[in-house]
Amino acid sequence: MIQHVDNPVVEIHDLTVTYNKKPVLWDIDLTLPAGSIIGVIGPNGAGKSTMIKSIMGLVPLNSGYVKVFDQDLQDVRSRVSYVPQKESVDWDFPASVMDVVLMGRYGKLGLFTRPRKADKEVALDCLRRVDMEAYAGRQISQLSGGQQQRVFLARALAQEADLYFMDEPFAGVDAATEKAIINLMKTMSEQGKTVVVVHHDLQSAVEYFDWVVLLNLRLIANGPVPEVMTGQLLQETYGGKLTLLAEVGELLTKKEFPSREKE
Repeated sequence: MIQHVDNPVVEIHDLTVTYNKKPVLWDIDLTLPAGSIIGVIGPNGAGKSTMIKSIMGLVPLNSGYVKVFDQDLQDVRSRVSYVPQKESVDWDFPASVMDVVLMGRYGKLGLFTRPRKADKEVALDCLRRVDMEAYAGRQISQLSGGQQQRVFLARALAQEADLYFMDEPFAGVDAATEKAIINLMKTMSEQGKTVVVVHHDLQSAVEYFDWVVLLNLRLIANGPVPEVMTGQLLQETYGGKLTLLAEVGELLTKKEFPSREKE
C-alpha cells in the first residue's frame, strides 16, 4: 500500500544507498504530506535512520534523488531541522543549555555573528515550551537523558523550521518527557509544520502519527495510519519474526490496544 501525495513536502525517487557494497535502502519511491506527524517504522537495520540522513544529505546516494519543498535541499536548508539520535552526541562537550539552544539560531545568524537579545529571547521561549527554562545556565552534561532530549528539541524549535526530522526522539526518555514531546509535535503540526520521526514502538505509533512509512530495506507501505498499520503489512515489514504482529496490527487499527496516553 503505497500512497503518493500531491504537493509533497518530501519526494524521494529511485533512492538506493549502500554501505560497503551492501544495500541499506533499495529503490525507494516515496512522497510525504505537509503538516503531518509521520512515523518511519521498521525492524533494526531496516534503513530508517539512513533514509532520514539521505534526505538531509548526510550520506551519499548510489542512485536516485531527493526533493524537499520541490527543491534541492541546499536551497531550502534553513527550513529543515534535524534532531539526531541522542547516542550520537558528545554530551561531555562543555556547553550550557542556553548555548546549545542558541546553536539553533546560527542558520539565521550566520556562524560568526553573535546572538542578539532577540535570539536569546527566542531560545528562552523554546526552553519554556519544553519546560526547561530553569536549566538555561546548567551544563548539558549534568542533565538526565530526558532533559537532554528536551534541550535538543528546544534547539530544533529555535531554528524555526518548517520540516523537522527526529531520529528516535523517545529513546531512553521518561514517560513525562515522551508525553511532552508528542504534545509539542501535535502543536507543531497544527501550525502547519511537518514532523518526521524514526520510531520503533508499534504500540504507541497508532496514537502518535497521522501517516506511517513502513520500511525494511525497501518501502513496504506509505500512507495514513489506518491503511498502513495492518497485520498483513506489519508481517511483511518484520518478516514474520514476531508471531503477535498480526494480532498487534489488527488491534492497532481497531484502536483497542492500551496506549500509554491513557495511563
